[in-house]
Amino acid sequence: MDFRKQMDLIHDDFKKCHQSLLAIGDGSRQAILITLMYGTGNCDGTRVGDIAAATHLSRPAVSHHLKVLKDAGLVGVRSVGTMNFYYCNLGEQSEKLFTLAHHVEELKRAALIEYGNVWDDERR
Repeated sequence: MDFRKQMDLIHDDFKKCHQSLLAIGDGSRQAILITLMYGTGNCDGTRVGDIAAATHLSRPAVSHHLKVLKDAGLVGVRSVGTMNFYYCNLGEQSEKLFTLAHHVEELKRAALIEYGNVWDDERR
């Protein structure tokens, strides 16, 4: 594939991943995702209070970050009465992120073949 087509693919991938990349770029949201990943053995999900205790964030902060993660498609919620249980929902978003990483790696390999190690910081 030529360079321009590869860059177009990467550009499109970044557009598709934009919201997810912004969401996972925050340390508090990373901590929440990790907490939820630890809870994946619990199919019921995890409540805000338990996430707050595990991450040392306030409940309002956890709720805010969960909304960002949910809007990005990284977290799902299951409601039982008035209780909400949150869980990781990484399927579709992880595929998009993997595709972005794969296309960048393909570009890197093509550049190595064509130009040598242009990705090496020492050559700049």
